[in-house]
Formats: sequence, structure tokens, C-alpha cells
Amino acid sequence: MASNEILMELQRIGATLRVTAVDADSGTEIVFQAPFSTPRSALKKLAADKLRYVMNKGAEKTDR
Repeated sequence: MASNEILMELQRIGATLRVTAVDADSGTEIVFQAPFSTPRSALKKLAADKLRYVMNKGAEKTDR
């Protein structure tokens, strides 16, 4: 059963945040940047959406 847990690391670089997010079950990792003022809840949603996109894209490649 999938836990849907996402591990996130935020690194401030000036006025920017470098966000690294990892899906705890699959180990899939994504990285993106956002303004430092972006709310934490929005960062979590962006990370979840991007991870879902990347994992689905990877699943499509293995189906071929």
C-alpha cells in the first residue's frame, strides 16, 4: 500500500528556494525553484503534482 509520503528539502538561495522532493515509496526525486515568499502549502502541492507527473511519465515509458 502506498504511503504517499513526500520528503522535502528547502534550500534558500537569495530570494529563491531550491526545493528537492522525494517520493518515499519509489525514491523518485524532483527538483524545482520557487520564490522564497511561496507559502509552504503551495510548495507541497507543487511537489506532489510534479512527482505524480514524473512518475506517470515513467510508467508510460515502461508500458511500451
